[in-house]
Amino acid sequence: WVQEEAPDVLCLQETKCAVSAVPAEVRALPGLPHQFWSSAKDRPGYSGVGLLAKTEPLNVTYGIGDPEHDVDGRVVTAEFPSLFVVCAYVPNAGRGLVRLEPRLRFDAAFLAFLQRLDAQKPVLLCGDLNVAHHEIDLCHPRINRNNPGFTAQEREGFSRLLAAGFVDSFRHLYPEARGAFTFWTYLGGARARNVGWRLDYAVLSQRLLGALCDCKIRSAVPGSDHCPITALLAV
Repeated sequence: WVQEEAPDVLCLQETKCAVSAVPAEVRALPGLPHQFWSSAKDRPGYSGVGLLAKTEPLNVTYGIGDPEHDVDGRVVTAEFPSLFVVCAYVPNAGRGLVRLEPRLRFDAAFLAFLQRLDAQKPVLLCGDLNVAHHEIDLCHPRINRNNPGFTAQEREGFSRLLAAGFVDSFRHLYPEARGAFTFWTYLGGARARNVGWRLDYAVLSQRLLGALCDCKIRSAVPGSDHCPITALLAV
């Protein structure tokens, strides 16, 4: 699928893979020779992200400058001539919301990081942000109000991101689209019944809206409990 899609930049989240253990077939993906991986320190099989690019970035950084969260390998940022591309895997609040407070601290630190980038040049944030922003973004909002990914605090965190000058590209283009999900639990045939959540986003600086051509949810692509999304920009 990646070869058919032929992206300029490919962002991967929850890789659970040390840099040294990236599979050979991924290393050899045609058209994506510039690869940047981050994994959790001393926690094999946890978290991790990868950013793969067709052209070499001007600069690449890891983390958000926050020691609490940077050890988990959640963010890789590549600077290109016209924009920053940020690949992020936002923490899950955990079963019973046991990690809600660390998640909210991450949200605040991450927003400050994105604002620092945005002050330099526009930003495209791609990733699993572990939040369904509005009721339209998940199948069963009423029964999930106190569950990870749909608490009032997490949703408010995403609202603060948008209020700071960023745009949810899919919802900007398709404000009324229902059943547009990117994650389905493996349990109970959820994907076949489209009982899902929209947790994966392409968020961009408002001044990139003129360059936004489309944002697509590739729900027919198998291989994970998430599906890919694509953002198409003329930059």
